[in-house]
Amino acid sequence: MAMDTPPRWDRRMQQRLARGEAAALGEFYDRFASLVHSLAHRVLDDDAAADQVTREVFGYIWENPDSYDPKQGNMRAWVAKLTQRQAVHRLRQAEALAYAETGIGSAEELEQKVRRASAAARADYIVTSMPAPLRAALELAYFQRRDYRQTAADLGVTEDEARRRLRLGLQLLSSANGYGRTP
Repeated sequence: MAMDTPPRWDRRMQQRLARGEAAALGEFYDRFASLVHSLAHRVLDDDAAADQVTREVFGYIWENPDSYDPKQGNMRAWVAKLTQRQAVHRLRQAEALAYAETGIGSAEELEQKVRRASAAARADYIVTSMPAPLRAALELAYFQRRDYRQTAADLGVTEDEARRRLRLGLQLLSSANGYGRTP
């Protein structure tokens, strides 16, 4: 995972993009392209479609750098949010077209698929947007199968701190399924 983006970098990058610096777009792309592509692929399960969404997201950013609002979070979170929206939009279009052409499936099945893909993308978005210490703890515990003691040792923190990070990370992730639902 990429390291957290400092707010100062975010402001400078937004200014450079607003001035139309091609080098800024290249630097921005280098930093966030893998995030954008992986989130798009998570929703669409198609490399070509994820490539297209990646181009669309960076095209939008190039044309609309002022749409980033630092009060809403860091640039990493903004890019992830843009990607999720575009990928879900593309999924809806593709599934609606497939339904119209074949008549197989239903609008209900389409919505189920979109909801599942949206929940997966939200979970990825939450993980990529959470602070680096929480992400690192979750990666160690769940992807590398470390228990909280091993996680604490690997991170150089106390066991209580490792448990706190894991608990908070899991609480953030648990919100992925309830996101956007009306009570």
